[in-house]
Amino acid sequence: MKLLCISNGHGEDAIAIRILEQLQVINPTAEIAALPLVGEGKAYQSLDIPIIGTVKAMPSGGFIYMDSKQLMGDVKGGLLRLTWEQYKAVKRWSQTHQNGKILAVGDFVPLLFAWLSGLSYGFVGTAKSEYYLRNEMGWLSPQQKREGWAGSVYYPWERWLMNHKRCQAVYPRDSLTAKILQRWCSHVFDLGNPMMDGLEAPPRFHNASNEENRLLTILLLPGSRPPEVYQNWQVLLNAAQAVTTQFHNREVLFFAAIAPSLDIDPLRQALAAQNWQQQENTPVIDDSEALTFQRDRAILVLSQQAYSQCLHQSDFAIAMAGTATEQFVGLGKPAIAIPGQGPQYTYAFAEAQSRLLGPSLILAESPQDAAQRLEKVLHDPDRLQLIAENGRQRLGNPGAAYRIAESLQNLF
Repeated sequence: MKLLCISNGHGEDAIAIRILEQLQVINPTAEIAALPLVGEGKAYQSLDIPIIGTVKAMPSGGFIYMDSKQLMGDVKGGLLRLTWEQYKAVKRWSQTHQNGKILAVGDFVPLLFAWLSGLSYGFVGTAKSEYYLRNEMGWLSPQQKREGWAGSVYYPWERWLMNHKRCQAVYPRDSLTAKILQRWCSHVFDLGNPMMDGLEAPPRFHNASNEENRLLTILLLPGSRPPEVYQNWQVLLNAAQAVTTQFHNREVLFFAAIAPSLDIDPLRQALAAQNWQQQENTPVIDDSEALTFQRDRAILVLSQQAYSQCLHQSDFAIAMAGTATEQFVGLGKPAIAIPGQGPQYTYAFAEAQSRLLGPSLILAESPQDAAQRLEKVLHDPDRLQLIAENGRQRLGNPGAAYRIAESLQNLF
């Protein structure tokens, strides 16, 4: 098998890598190449997958749909020329690999590139979900019904590309989206969301069983893109302070899951400015390089190496992140979202994410509001049970990357 994977974003690259890694296990002789349309595609380097065309980091970081100013910044940064070069790279690859296949991961743009290649292709739809417009009971509101004028979150031209004779497989991100798409397309496969793969590590640290006295563990998710992440971090530290005030009679443990690519010094400086004192490393997670801070009865652990464990051990998340928030919710846990200044985690992004994740994601207006909403949910066991069931339903079970890779191997 000769396969070219086209993706368009950091999160899409990560999902593509999970699928391609499983495909290499199933078919070690597969010849795989990649073309990341957004960013430099560093994720592909971990699997030694060659990149066939020009790549470049744009000023928006790929979030041009959030703000027209971001789009203009990318155009000035060479977006149109880059897109043309990437199109030519796809055509060259397809001409030299006439029996090759294309795997598009993301949204309309890589799907269009796959169709333009002239080869057979598959599509992993990571960006769109029917949950943005409806749930299993129907439309979320009259406004969402108007937005769904085409009968689906996917527009007719997108469905045309998915139903084209050269498109052999469509893998939506959730069961509801798969069910709706099957009205127009016969080769839609409901195999789950690769986003939940790699999070199976069980927690090592256990709290006491008494709910009123047990250590309250809260995950802080500032995102992964500088400089936005450092602005978000300040907001999350204010939320941490509000939580410790709200729960002044309880010990609180904060985990901060920080992307390994980030410079941690600005985070440490912000902690010092709020009188957090650095302590010896607390052995609550398997990360010898984690940094531990304390203020009054609260402990905060910064980790860049124990992401999955931080997710598993936390009761709640206070989040200003995209993928990480969805993964946390997918574990059946509640998240409180505080909109930021962007370019990614704006109010528009957080509001759309709240529709995607339903009752599992609660929007807060401020750090103080986040602390109050957290306490309210904590003392509502029926709501916590609903959140647990909802998160697993919307994100699916682990193992989707293998299931998709196996399907691709059978089809291609």
